[in-house]
Amino acid sequence: MTSVALGGGYWMAEGPPAADDYLTLREQSGLTPRRRDQAEAAVHGSWCGVHVIHEETDTVVAMGRVIGDGGCYFHIVDVAVLPEHQRRGLGNAVLTALMESIRAGAPPGAYVNLLADEPGRPLYRRHGFEETAPFSVGMARML
Repeated sequence: MTSVALGGGYWMAEGPPAADDYLTLREQSGLTPRRRDQAEAAVHGSWCGVHVIHEETDTVVAMGRVIGDGGCYFHIVDVAVLPEHQRRGLGNAVLTALMESIRAGAPPGAYVNLLADEPGRPLYRRHGFEETAPFSVGMARML
């Protein structure tokens, strides 16, 4: 697994985090909690992902993943940073890495999307994402 120093005592590792870290990050960053079986399947089913480790504590403090078909569609999910590590550029570094992976591996014309909660919208806008409404709106259903 490759890793890159981010400065400020952080480094980014290629690949999604382990299931335990995935569950912790989701819960502590305010995302919807998931079960262990969901986390294991999610981590395994990633098209690509990255996670950020705090050097001093050797703790995973941020993550992001891409799911998709590898050709037409790429959906950015699970961008999360622990609250005590926010406002340090980690979310930006995660999104930049995910977009670089998509640019390197996706064919021209691929569709990249995400669902943006209010706190993340400024970050996503800085990376060129635009709201699609009223032309299209997200729809969801829980099982």
